[in-house]
Amino acid sequence: MRWRSRCPRSKGQKSRKSSKYQDLQMLTYILSFLTLSDQKEASLVSQAWYCAAQNALRETNVQYNIPVSSASLPAIKSLGLRGVTCVSLTNLDDSPASHEVLECVAYHLGPHLQSLCLSGGSPSEAAFVALILGCPALRILDLSGCNSLFTSGMLLAQPETAQRVQQVLSGLCELNLAGLWDLTDLSFNRLSSCAPSLERLSLAYCHLTFELGPAWGSLGPQDSSPSQLSFHNLLRFVKERAGRLHALDLSGTGLLPEALQALGQVAGLQLQELSLHGCQDLSTEAVAALCRLQSGLISLDLGGCSGLADGALVAISRGLGHLQRLSLRKLQRLTDAGCTALGGLQELQSLDLAECCLVSGWGLAQALGSGHRAPAPLASLSLAYCASLKDASVLSLISVLSPSLRVLDLSSCVALTNRTLQAICAYLTHLSVLRLAWCKELREWGLLGLGEPSEEPTQEPQLHQELEHQASGPKEPPQPQGPSLLMLRALQELDLTACSKLTDASLAKVLRFPQLRQLSLSLLPALTDKGLVAVAKGCPSLEDLVLSHCSLLSDEGWAQAASSWPRLRHLNLSSCSQLTEQTLDTIGQACKQLRMLDVSMCPGISMAAIRHFQAQLPQVACIQSRFVGGADLTLTL
Repeated sequence: MRWRSRCPRSKGQKSRKSSKYQDLQMLTYILSFLTLSDQKEASLVSQAWYCAAQNALRETNVQYNIPVSSASLPAIKSLGLRGVTCVSLTNLDDSPASHEVLECVAYHLGPHLQSLCLSGGSPSEAAFVALILGCPALRILDLSGCNSLFTSGMLLAQPETAQRVQQVLSGLCELNLAGLWDLTDLSFNRLSSCAPSLERLSLAYCHLTFELGPAWGSLGPQDSSPSQLSFHNLLRFVKERAGRLHALDLSGTGLLPEALQALGQVAGLQLQELSLHGCQDLSTEAVAALCRLQSGLISLDLGGCSGLADGALVAISRGLGHLQRLSLRKLQRLTDAGCTALGGLQELQSLDLAECCLVSGWGLAQALGSGHRAPAPLASLSLAYCASLKDASVLSLISVLSPSLRVLDLSSCVALTNRTLQAICAYLTHLSVLRLAWCKELREWGLLGLGEPSEEPTQEPQLHQELEHQASGPKEPPQPQGPSLLMLRALQELDLTACSKLTDASLAKVLRFPQLRQLSLSLLPALTDKGLVAVAKGCPSLEDLVLSHCSLLSDEGWAQAASSWPRLRHLNLSSCSQLTEQTLDTIGQACKQLRMLDVSMCPGISMAAIRHFQAQLPQVACIQSRFVGGADLTLTL
């Protein structure tokens, strides 16, 4: 009887557990659609929501940045219990505290760690090896800037140690060795031989040497240099790994045209991603040869390769039909004629033409609107610092841009006016990022979607007075007559830096974006406390806010605005001359998630006030500078 009486309860318990598990799965699925900051907020609702949020974070492989100090030890243990797989260690050195943290990471996080970033750190060789041996599931390793590991040239010199490390790193797919000045053939070969499954490699800004000759690339491992990193050794590595290697970053290495052609000719090599940013000696002929030999490329970065001109873009269009991401930033010889060739890249999703001073936009508009085929599904376009851009060419371009466009950067296109802004608001309503920094001709009526005022000199001040009267009145101001900034409801980042003709009267009306995460209103001389409070109410989800050189902001404005921004993580208030330590107290009480605060050149904020602020929020990095004896002294606390 006792056994029978328990059976129904046992089935009921199983049913309830199954129901709770299904509820948790459903909640995890729902939270996975939220941004990272929204997931953090949701985790505070209840224990069930907390568990679901943690599950969602695990599924998106969020990287956790862990400061290397004894204060981080409890957090590391907690992250280990949650099965976190992706971490970055900051402020890493060879101190006893760092050794303790590395041991804790290896023990609590190591067994399930898949991505580890030590960028810029200075660990000892022994501590690094001990850490790696505790991470058997590692797939991504970032050692960029970790020069201390390679200074002696003895890393993994012991065969027994190298063999143990190779067993642990057998599944490593991505290795970042960027910026390692002391990297040599010998140390590179030792480390790379421990990672037989490498698919992605970065040697960006390493000092690569080139010895041209008939035997180039035919030298064996026995010829590896203990004092320099040579291209012939890299070429030998690429030939050995040609079947697996898909992504290569050689930016800033001074790659020669002959070297690029030699890479492209490697038998069996099928690169998908290649970054050559800043390789100024490359020629159009070398790029054309690369496009013929590596036609499967989907991502190519040739930014800063100043020797390239229109012919390179023509070769790219003809040879790389599946290209999705292309950066040609700072190619001073590129013109509209070359841009017309972009029509052949039907799968292009991201295009960077920033700082191409001869590009006016007409060629790009012609390429995208050719009519032969559907336009490329561009999601990101940068034309920043293209001084030749004018309203007419941008309007022509906007009309043919795909509705899929999410990121548009027109920073420092100083000739653009409200006509461009209103066209953006009318046609590109799905934008999530809009950068218009230093577009000084933007005016209030453009933001508001109003008709252009007459040329009478009294019209503009009268409009400003009317806006201020409406903004201060109890009634809701009338809706815009035409396309206004309010139409961009999906905005998450907006940069209006140095759009100096804007005032808080118009900003208060249009900056109402609940999803906005990043906002820059620096160098707006007319922004006052009234505008600050209105922005705080209209954009409550801000995480990054730049208000430098807004000299009319005061402690009183921050006293009203700070409580609306509990998610702020990065805040720049440099050169806000009226602010005092009272603002620091206000921010310290309201913005508990803050990580970086810049109050440089704020004469009303003392070092003592900053130290008191950091005692309240020790996780915050504070930047303060002031003129001392004619020099600008900057301190990061």
